[in-house]
Amino acid sequence: MEEIQLYLDEAKLLMDKSIQHTVAELVKIRAGKAMPNFLDGIMVSYYGNPTPLQQVASVTTPDARTLAIKPWEPKLIPEIEKAIINSDLGLNPQNNGEMVLLTIPPLTEERRKNLVKQVKNECENGKISIRTIRKDTNDGLKKLLKEGAPEDEVKRAEDVVQKMTDNHSTKIDELFSKKEVEIMKV
Repeated sequence: MEEIQLYLDEAKLLMDKSIQHTVAELVKIRAGKAMPNFLDGIMVSYYGNPTPLQQVASVTTPDARTLAIKPWEPKLIPEIEKAIINSDLGLNPQNNGEMVLLTIPPLTEERRKNLVKQVKNECENGKISIRTIRKDTNDGLKKLLKEGAPEDEVKRAEDVVQKMTDNHSTKIDELFSKKEVEIMKV
C-alpha cells in the first residue's frame, strides 16, 4: 500500500537525520587535535550582525595543535578574539596582527574520560531519537491497520521499521567506537 510506503520513507528520512545530527554533535566534541570545524557555531559581530566565523575568515591548521584564523578584513581580529573568549571553548586566542592563533592544549586522562562520557550521552540521545521514530511509525502503521490495511502488509512494514532501527542504531554504535578511539589516542 502506498500509505505504508510513505510511513517507511518518512521513518528512514528521520532516522538518517538523527544520525546526521549525532555526527554534528560529535564533531563539536574535540579530541585534542585542532580541526577547523571545531569553530563551527562561533558567531562574530560583522558590521553589527552576528555572522558565522567561516564567512568572515579562513580557518587553517598549521600543525596538529594549532588553528590559524585569518580574517578577510584585519579590523575583525578583535571581534574574532572576543567571540572565541565568549564561547564555551575554553581557549585563549593570541593575535599576531594578521591572524588569530588558537593553541589546543593536550587532553588529560581525566578530561579524555569525561569527553568519552559526553560522546556516549550524545550517541544515546541519537538512539533515543531513532527509537522514538520507530514508535511513532509503528503507531501510524497500527492506525492504518484499524483503517483497514491488510494485516500482513502492516506486519511486514513493522519488520522493515525494526530492521531500519537496528541498522541506524548500529551506525551510531560505530560512530561512538570511532570517536572513543579518537579521544583516547594520546
